[in-house]
Amino acid sequence: MQQKPDTSIITVQHLSHAFGGKTVLKDINLSIGKGEFVTILGPSGCGKTTLMRLIGGFLKAMEGKITIAGKDMTNTPPHLRPVNTVFQRYALFPHLNVFGNIAFGLNLKKLTQEEIKKRVMHVLKIVTMTDYEERDVDTLSGGQQQRVAIARAIVNEPEVLLLDEPLAALDLKMRKDMQMEIKAMHKKLGISFVYVTHDQEEALTLSDRIVVMREGEIQQIGTPAQIYNEPENSFVADFIGESNILNGIMIKDRFVEFAGHQFECVDKGFGLHEPVDVVIRPEDIYIFEKLEAAQFTGKVTSSIFKGVHYEMMVTTPEGFEFMIQDYNSFDVGQTVGMLVKPFDIQVMKKERLCNTFEGTVIDKSHIRFLGNNFKCDEAQRYESGASVKVSVDFRNVILHDNEEDGMLSGSVSFILYKGDHYHLTVLTEGDEHIFADTNDIWDDGDRVGISISPDTIQVAND
Repeated sequence: MQQKPDTSIITVQHLSHAFGGKTVLKDINLSIGKGEFVTILGPSGCGKTTLMRLIGGFLKAMEGKITIAGKDMTNTPPHLRPVNTVFQRYALFPHLNVFGNIAFGLNLKKLTQEEIKKRVMHVLKIVTMTDYEERDVDTLSGGQQQRVAIARAIVNEPEVLLLDEPLAALDLKMRKDMQMEIKAMHKKLGISFVYVTHDQEEALTLSDRIVVMREGEIQQIGTPAQIYNEPENSFVADFIGESNILNGIMIKDRFVEFAGHQFECVDKGFGLHEPVDVVIRPEDIYIFEKLEAAQFTGKVTSSIFKGVHYEMMVTTPEGFEFMIQDYNSFDVGQTVGMLVKPFDIQVMKKERLCNTFEGTVIDKSHIRFLGNNFKCDEAQRYESGASVKVSVDFRNVILHDNEEDGMLSGSVSFILYKGDHYHLTVLTEGDEHIFADTNDIWDDGDRVGISISPDTIQVAND
């Protein structure tokens, strides 16, 4: 959950926003401390850039309040907020040299030339570009242009620096180098950085805290170690680094069953025999040749050298597949033993046990939900017009390659591998979610038809 800094420079309260009637931010609450480096992380379309633009004043909030440095800035234009922004596109002025680009905002403030030169030379030193002041910006590399864009933002001495995917246009090596430089700049300046990215490694490297977003909502806020080691749900576990995520049953406190075996763990407070999600990082599974010392066994199906370690896929006799990262290599086809220590097993409450919808009985054989009329064997037990709760097991949602073969259609928006099957999130045409378990392989964004058999729809009184 959110950790509130002792002294906040930015406070966002109940912030919501929509474009064209489609909600992109839903009741966002967030506090950012003075001098803190906070990264807003999430996949494309999750609302992270919209949130940053609202903080910067480039969009006007439809609902909620934004406070910066103790003042309500919800309706304040960007140039009157104590923030500066660095965009993915550097937006440098090609007709001005490096000095002119950095000094542009200071000239608008009508500072003395002596003060302008002093400030520009100071920030050039911070971004390690001393002696570049006379260079034309179009002669600079991408990394150098990014430094100039950052210098132009910080020369105005803002209390907050907003950075919207500033390294996305750079190659891998340059991104790595710039990450270290941005971290060093933050330490030198001592101001708050709000950084937007979809790159998990970048977020883990740079941040004091990370805000993980999905579909306009905050999923988790925490330190990089908390986000990685203690994910609050399966989305966070899957999105941050590599993970083995499996269905499990909490037998009792500190004892969980998954992949056909029972294991000691450190988690407690769950109900007896409660269904849970289990997360194990690939580096936390010990793999070895001595089968008698193993908690469970499997056969190596692939082994790839990744430079620092080998990444292996191992399939157990029960049909569960595990990703394992180890410094030692094991041959494909080799049977190996595996062991997981209790503190390396992360147990999470399930977000849902089945699909649930609000429904209305149409007649003795049909119920309406998800914007469609479905045949339903249980409809005969209810009066027409009755409001009911509809539930459908994940396995009973049937997906078709051809949209026209389904009762309704949608697109695959999230794919979670659960060791022996895929758990898919499908966004319907009516912007509602339906979840399906399948052994078929789908890609993110695939268009699908959706069917549900009449005898698999469960109905209860609303």
